[in-house]
Amino acid sequence: MAEKFDITVIGAGPGGFRAAVRCAQRAASVAIIEKDFIGGTCLNWGCIPSKALLASAHTLLAAKNAAAMGVDIASATPNWPKIQARKDSIVAGFRKAMTDSIQTSGAKLIQGRAIVISPNQIKIETDNGTVEILTDKIILATGSEPIQIPTIPFDGQTVISSKEALSLQQIPKSMVIVGGGAIGCELACVYAAVGTKITIVEALSRLIPMEDQWVGQLIERELKKLGINVLTSQKVISTDKTTGLAKIVLENGQTIEAEKLLISVGRKAACDKQTIEALNLETSGSAIKVNERLQTSAKNVYAIGDVAGTTYLAHGAAAEAEVAAVNATGGSDKMTDYSLVPRVVYTFPEVASVGKSEKTCNAEGIKFSVGKAFFRADGQSVAHGQTIGEIRATRDNSTNKIIGITIVGEMATELIAAARIFIGSDEKISKITFAHPTVSETLHDAVENAFGPSLHNMPKA
Repeated sequence: MAEKFDITVIGAGPGGFRAAVRCAQRAASVAIIEKDFIGGTCLNWGCIPSKALLASAHTLLAAKNAAAMGVDIASATPNWPKIQARKDSIVAGFRKAMTDSIQTSGAKLIQGRAIVISPNQIKIETDNGTVEILTDKIILATGSEPIQIPTIPFDGQTVISSKEALSLQQIPKSMVIVGGGAIGCELACVYAAVGTKITIVEALSRLIPMEDQWVGQLIERELKKLGINVLTSQKVISTDKTTGLAKIVLENGQTIEAEKLLISVGRKAACDKQTIEALNLETSGSAIKVNERLQTSAKNVYAIGDVAGTTYLAHGAAAEAEVAAVNATGGSDKMTDYSLVPRVVYTFPEVASVGKSEKTCNAEGIKFSVGKAFFRADGQSVAHGQTIGEIRATRDNSTNKIIGITIVGEMATELIAAARIFIGSDEKISKITFAHPTVSETLHDAVENAFGPSLHNMPKA
């Protein structure tokens, strides 16, 4: 007789994991099915391994620049096998921790490929054969996959995706990265730091195109300081691998050769075709359509994370998991404003934003004012030699409230959670005391400047 569950979660990435645990904590009987490694793309081939490599690259660059801090270091060279081993150890540790958490919650983890037969029946292909389970409700959390350019297919060796780029056995001498978004720019920082000659090719007019223009311009300037060649407003029109290298030709006729060609032009939702057909799910492209309660077009079926095509961010999936778990267990919750899910890029320097960008305000016809503050005016930032970047706070002139904050600089991804608190708030910044000296004082100054002169940014006499 088939085992029955109240809720079955398909996919054990950051969204699926959280949804399963939360449902179990709300007294539901829960199965969570994963066809690969627990943790999904984020833990195994995305967020965590990339941040481990970035941390090693950051340490290497800090060592090379230690003389500026009055510290003499004879030499600083990357030990790539150790860097990779450290990354793998971190990933393995979190896999175990997530597995333990699921078991502790009372949910049942099933390893295998899930295929939905009907809204209440799921077939699971495991190493030991096929089993079926029954379920009252389903939460789809099957994630995403790299977008492949049809004329430049992945081969896993010369033409690679971010998955292979995170686990290269040797440091390549050269690499062309097609795509100047978050993933491409982060991996450019990693490999430039360890000595790879990097060229980024971006079809749009600037890097990090989802953010305001000044962000992309600042990041391009800083990446060039790392020795990265940046080519914007360019597309690859042909490739040739016959020599063993990747030889690419751009629209302007320029030819570039490199050991590796990393295609990083985004990701797309991934869900089993049989599951979509069995549930008769409405889709938008590859993504499953959901409402604000994360419900799909099929009764008692929810979709969260990348498969829903909403944020393509692990913490976005986690936020949706909380909502879906409440709704699937009889409560009522909804996702309201996706602009309040922070957007982060772990480049050197980092980028983070929350709320409405300046370009969004312009597109929506919002009259706004922008406050600015610079890390070069911050005591703690200067003390640590991290003076690159700025913070911009956007105020809606009609409501007199902060509606967006963008940060470029050291610790931007840490500061953005504090910045989120200011969105929609009318509390006077002068009533909030920031410790001194701290990097966060720059956030104070930016918000203050959105309403008028700040201590470090005032009209000239």
